[in-house]
Amino acid sequence: MSFKSPAEVTNSACSVAVAKCSLKFYQMLLLGILAGAYIGFGGFLYTVVTQDLSKYAGMGLSKLLGGASFTVGLMLVVIAGGELFTGNCLIPIGIMKGCVTPGAVAKNWIFVYFSNLIGSILLAYLIFYSGLASELVGANALKIASNKMALAFGPALFRGILCNWLVVLAVWMSMAAEDVASKIFSIFFPIMAFVASGFEHSIANMYFMTIGILLRHNEALIAQAGLTDQALNVLSLKGFMNNIIPVTLGNIVGGVLFVAVFYYLAYKDKLSD
Repeated sequence: MSFKSPAEVTNSACSVAVAKCSLKFYQMLLLGILAGAYIGFGGFLYTVVTQDLSKYAGMGLSKLLGGASFTVGLMLVVIAGGELFTGNCLIPIGIMKGCVTPGAVAKNWIFVYFSNLIGSILLAYLIFYSGLASELVGANALKIASNKMALAFGPALFRGILCNWLVVLAVWMSMAAEDVASKIFSIFFPIMAFVASGFEHSIANMYFMTIGILLRHNEALIAQAGLTDQALNVLSLKGFMNNIIPVTLGNIVGGVLFVAVFYYLAYKDKLSD
């Protein structure tokens, strides 16, 4: 076959877990900042593509094309190189095999998560000061951020689970691919599916919500977005935390349980020593 079998990918995932847990602090910091920014680039492109598309193509096609545009974020992470918290929800497979410790995984998650946050915020500020988040794009950014921060805990949690099930599957399938073109296709469809479906990604939300908070005092954009006072009030640090906590928890469950645990249990008898 021109790609790795699921059993072979399971072995590769264990090797990747060892490599990721062996990264030095500065490597996790730099690669985590890059990954946060890369996902932010996907988020900004999504905002640009969907700013008025539903008016011409309908809501369904708008979501589909928006999801397709967002895939560039994970492509940059996987192919150019980056450390992404949601993708790293796969590495607990190394704990189950016994090749990495829970402490090493926790250290990677903590360093990478907050490095992703730095990269996401950095990208949001760069977009804000570039002036590109104006008119319809800025209004769309405000609506996206407000909708995310208004989500109740339960829906945010379950959308986070569904999201990272697909995101980690995209990473899993990209590990099966033997060439760059195959990796791109492996990433494209699961990521397009999660975005078009309306699932919630913690690192993407770091960008979306930060740019929304930065734009919340722009009266012209608020009027263009048609936000009510209630929708506007959620654009705050409290709204940020109300979303990011359940979505992050959901992302962990989705990636660890439905990919790492399930595939380890399915193929543990075929793992190399």
